[in-house]
Amino acid sequence: MTGGVTGGLVGGLAGASAAAAPATGAELAALQRDAAALGLTLPAATLERLLSYLVLLRKWNAAYNLTAVRDAAQMRTQHLADCLAVVSPLRRQIGAAPSLRLLDVGSGGGLPGVVLALVEPAWHVTCVDTVGKKAAFIRQAAGELGLPNLQAVHARVEGMPGPLFDVITARAFSSLSDFVRLTRSLLAPGGVWMAMKGRRPDDELRALPADIDVFHVEQLIVPGLDAERCLIWMRPA
Repeated sequence: MTGGVTGGLVGGLAGASAAAAPATGAELAALQRDAAALGLTLPAATLERLLSYLVLLRKWNAAYNLTAVRDAAQMRTQHLADCLAVVSPLRRQIGAAPSLRLLDVGSGGGLPGVVLALVEPAWHVTCVDTVGKKAAFIRQAAGELGLPNLQAVHARVEGMPGPLFDVITARAFSSLSDFVRLTRSLLAPGGVWMAMKGRRPDDELRALPADIDVFHVEQLIVPGLDAERCLIWMRPA
């Protein structure tokens, strides 16, 4: 990533932070209701930082093409609530593990990686994207939001040297077979893949290699979202 991209984002994000208005009571209440519907009790400070992240995302979306969603309320539902929906399933999967290492592949503007890093400060989250400006945005957003547990990498995931990760996730990154093929070398022993999908992708499931164990297909209900969502949990057979 070039210094120009990083420098431009540093100055721009600092300006966005200074200009951003505090979240309104209505915005905080709406996000709190979303979290509660998903079985999550989040501190007020976390709710505020989640909404601050949306402010940054909206501010720089036009210039850096971070997301196709433009409306603030839709962003809360389609981005924050959609990503918060995987928190409880992840907690159940990892049990009492104190420090999860999670890789978010094709993270774009930081979804779900930034959301997970905000909600679970003990998790070590790495976001990887092939677009330098998107990785730079995540890196600078981590600084603005005070997230030492979040890092961003500008690279093709198949070229990353490591380290190994306990959970590798992606949100509409690629087909399931490509997802596991490109990231298999980065999965730690005992680790799992968690693919975020819309409708259950039966064709993709049938196309998976025989040595991949799909041990759970979990349906999700995202508050306010009239669309199907599911998690595909996989591990090496």
